[in-house]
Amino acid sequence: MKKLETVAKVREYLRPHRMAGKRIGLVPTMGALHEGHRSLMRAARAACEQVVVSVFVNPTQFGPGEDFDKYPRTFDADWATCQAEGVDVVFYPAVSEMYPGDSITWVTVKRLTEGLCGAHRPGHFDGVTTVVAKLFHIVQPDAAYFGQKDAQQAAVIRRMVNDLLWPLENRGLPHRSRSRRLGHVESECLPQPAARRQALSLSASLFWARDQILAGRCDVPDLTAEMRRRIEAAGPCVIDYVELVDADELTALETARGRCLLALAVRIGDTRLIDNVVVDAGPASR
Repeated sequence: MKKLETVAKVREYLRPHRMAGKRIGLVPTMGALHEGHRSLMRAARAACEQVVVSVFVNPTQFGPGEDFDKYPRTFDADWATCQAEGVDVVFYPAVSEMYPGDSITWVTVKRLTEGLCGAHRPGHFDGVTTVVAKLFHIVQPDAAYFGQKDAQQAAVIRRMVNDLLWPLENRGLPHRSRSRRLGHVESECLPQPAARRQALSLSASLFWARDQILAGRCDVPDLTAEMRRRIEAAGPCVIDYVELVDADELTALETARGRCLLALAVRIGDTRLIDNVVVDAGPASR
């Protein structure tokens, strides 16, 4: 396994493999690798002859007051994880390598980034799409592998790939991993065991609403109001949003219909948690 820190080295390494027709898979990460990342590496390893994992904490997707400096940087452990999963290359660039000089070019996906997390984190998705576009340009993968925990991010990247005609497969695997971060932070508001217990109210409210929709209850304001009540009843928190949207276009719905995304973002102590579930509500006339 190779650790490559520059764009030039990555391109130099991959060039003969690409010319030989070998299939290249990319797993973009910000490090602090966990079982969700492992599942993506395994999927890439099973389908590709060369697997590249990027480990880069991207500063442009963090807004003012967000935790860029506190974001966990665990490269030694990440390296061991990549070795265990048979990765070929770990791309570990410096910020100056990914953003040389005075970068003034950005990749923006409109409309899909306006609601949900985009409404609460201005500029976040411009940072995500720009760095992912750079990684695609550097690695030129045949397939890219993303977790589906952040459903909005997954939808935005899919749309970017389609709109910019990138010749790659955008593959995703569902994995409930974000809540694990509660075990790695010291909450100023709640002790960790209490925070973890409280976090269970998020998924519980999502699955409750999903079951209600599948049973024929389709009034979105009523459903989301009850979800909020259940989450707030579990303990002190700040709810950024609880919404039901079209799963593809991410537009808000007043009545559950078709393929829907139930999504939420809640701050428990000093940690912001996101979660979601997709549900097929069937036709609106049901």
